[in-house]
Amino acid sequence: MLNKEIPFLRTGLPFCVGIISGLYLKPEPVFLFVSLVILIILSGISLFYNKRPVNPVYGFPLTFSLFLCGLLFYNNEKKSLSELEPGPGTFLCLLEEFPEEKENSFKTVVRLVSLTTDSGNIPLNGSLLIYFKKDPIINSMIPGDYMRIRCVINPIANRGNPYEFDYRFYMENHGIKYFSFAGAEDIACLIHPDHRKLKHRALIIREKIIDMYEERGISGDRLALVAAITLGQKSMLDPEQKQVFIKAGVMHIMAVSGLHAVILSVFIFNLLFFMKGKLNGLRIMIAVLLLWSFAFVTGLTPSVIRAALMFSFLQAGKLMKRDVNSMNSVLASAFILLIARPSVLFDAGFLLSYSSVIFIIFFYRDLYNKLRFKTWIAEKIWQSATVTILAQAGTLPLTVALFNRFPTWFILTNIVIVPLSSFLIVIGCLVPLTYPLKFISQPLASFLSFLTGLTEMLSEKASNLPFSTIENIGMVTIESVFFFFVILLFTRYIIDRKNFPVRYPLIALTVFLFAGTAGVISDKASSEMIVYNTPGQNAVGVRTGKTLNFFGDTEVIPAEAMRHCSTRGLKLKQNSSGNKILLLNAGEKKIVISSFLSSELLQLTEPDYIILKGLGQQPEKQIRLTRPVNSLVITSQSISQYRVHQAIINGEIVDSIHFIKKYGAFRTRL
Repeated sequence: MLNKEIPFLRTGLPFCVGIISGLYLKPEPVFLFVSLVILIILSGISLFYNKRPVNPVYGFPLTFSLFLCGLLFYNNEKKSLSELEPGPGTFLCLLEEFPEEKENSFKTVVRLVSLTTDSGNIPLNGSLLIYFKKDPIINSMIPGDYMRIRCVINPIANRGNPYEFDYRFYMENHGIKYFSFAGAEDIACLIHPDHRKLKHRALIIREKIIDMYEERGISGDRLALVAAITLGQKSMLDPEQKQVFIKAGVMHIMAVSGLHAVILSVFIFNLLFFMKGKLNGLRIMIAVLLLWSFAFVTGLTPSVIRAALMFSFLQAGKLMKRDVNSMNSVLASAFILLIARPSVLFDAGFLLSYSSVIFIIFFYRDLYNKLRFKTWIAEKIWQSATVTILAQAGTLPLTVALFNRFPTWFILTNIVIVPLSSFLIVIGCLVPLTYPLKFISQPLASFLSFLTGLTEMLSEKASNLPFSTIENIGMVTIESVFFFFVILLFTRYIIDRKNFPVRYPLIALTVFLFAGTAGVISDKASSEMIVYNTPGQNAVGVRTGKTLNFFGDTEVIPAEAMRHCSTRGLKLKQNSSGNKILLLNAGEKKIVISSFLSSELLQLTEPDYIILKGLGQQPEKQIRLTRPVNSLVITSQSISQYRVHQAIINGEIVDSIHFIKKYGAFRTRL
C-alpha cells in the first residue's frame, strides 16, 4: 500500500542506506564488477515474471541498484575533494560568503580554484576556511570575489574528546577539509568580477536588505534578531542571545525553514485573493516564484529548499488537478537534495527539519481531532499546540543526542512566540519591498522593531522560568535511532489504539532498553583514563565503572567532560589538583600528574602513566627509571614539544609520547 501511495519511500530508503554505508565501505572495482553482474542476473530473472500480475523479483535489482547509487554518489562526493599537502602554497580562491567578524579575526570560507606551482596551475576542488587578521580590506570583500593568496594550510582535526561534536566530519560534509591563518598582506591580488553567480548575488541582496533594516532605524540586538528570524543570518547574534532562545525552546524560528515558507505562502495567497478562479494558475506561479526568491535570498538551506520543493509539488498537483500525497512530496524533496549532495543526510538541520515534518504529516490530523473547542481562540491554540508537540516529539532524540538538553516549556513558548514570529516574518518581508516609500516602510520598521523586542523579552522570561531546560542528558547515535522509533510507534499507538497493536512499540522499547543496558554493562565492567583536550585548562578523568573522577586545575568543569558524563550517564566526582603532584592508583596502574619531571619523582612513584601539565620547570636532562613507563602524556598547556623531547629521548623513558595539542585527547583502558 505504501509503495503505491508513497513511492519515494521505497526509492529513498535504500538510497539513504547506501549513503550511510559509504561511511564504512569504499567500493573497489572488483566489488562494482560483482555488483553489476548480480544486477544483470537479477534483472534477467525478473523478465520471466513480467507477464504475471505480480513480479516478485523486480524489486530486488531495483532496491540493490538504488543502494549502489547512494554508496557511489557519497564516495564520489568525498573523492571529488582535493587532497593537499599541509604547508605553504599559493592558491586562487573564490569567496563564497561575506567575511564573518569574530572577536579577533574575520572568518571566511573560500572555494579553491587552483594551486599555483612552478609548472603551472593545478585545478582544485573543495573549500578552505581562512581566519584573517582584522583589516578594512577583508571587511570590504563580498561573495564572488577572486583572490590569489599565499598561506599555510592545515587539515581540520577534532580534539579527540569522548563523544564530542565531530567537527572534522561536519566540515568535510560541507566540502571543507583544510584551514589557514592569514592577513591582508598575504593576498597577492584581489579581483572583483563584473558577473557573479546567482548564489553570490543572493547573499549580496540579503546583506542589502539588512542595511535597509538598519537605515529604517533597527539596530543593535534587535537588528541581529530581525536578520536571524527573517533571513537566517545568525552570525550577528551574540552567544547570550542564542542561549536565551535555545533554553526557551524556540531556536527553530531563527532557522529559515518550513515555518517561514508556510507563513509566506499563506500571506502571498491571501494577498492575491483577487486572482482566484481563472487566474488561479497565475496566482500559484507568482506564489511559487516569490517563495523560491525568498529561498535564494536566505541562502538555500536544506530546510527551506525542502519547504519550497514540497510547496511546488503540491501546487503543481493542483494545477494538474491531481491529488498529491504530502508525505510523498516531502520524501521527493529529500531525494532531490540527496542526489544533489548526498552528505546532506548527515546535517543536523536536514535531520531535524525532516523528522519534525514527517511527524506532523503522519499524526497531525488524528491528534488534532482528539479534542474540539467551540471558541476560535481555543481552536487556534490547540492547532499550534498540536504542531508543537509533534515537532518536538519528532526531534526529541536528535535534540538530546546533539545538544544534551531538553526545553521543558516548549509548548507554552511556541504557542506565544510562533504567532509573533509569523507577524515578524511577514513585516520583515514588507519593509524591503516598501523601502522606497519611506512613509510606509518607516512605520513598518518601527513595528518590526517593537515585535522583535517583544519576542526577545518573552523568550528571556521563558528561559528564566524554573526548570526551563533539562541539562546534561544525552545518548549515543544508535540509542538515538532506537529512541526515534520508540516515540514514533508509541505516538501511533496512543492516537489509534484500536487498530495499532501495542506489541510494536513495546518491541521497540525493549530494543532501546537493551541497547542502553548493554552500554551500562560495558561501562561498569571497564575503566579508563582520559586526558581531555581542553585549551587553556588541564583536565584529567579516571573512569571506574559509571563513576568519573575528574582532576582539574580549577573548580570549573570543562564542557568536554560534562558532555562525556551526560552522554554516557556517568556520575562525576570532582577533585581539584591545583599545582600539587598527584599519584593515582587505578586498579593495578599508577598515574602521576605533575608539572615537573625528575628521576627522584619517577623512582619514588614508579608510574605506569605520566601526565605532564602546566607551564612548569624543564625536566631533568638525564632521567633514570627503575621500570618502563607506558605513556607520557603532555597536555596542551605544557612546555613545548621539542624541548621535552630532547630531554627524554636519550633516556628511553617511555614507550610512547602523546602530545595533546598535536594528537588530541588521550584515552586508554586501565
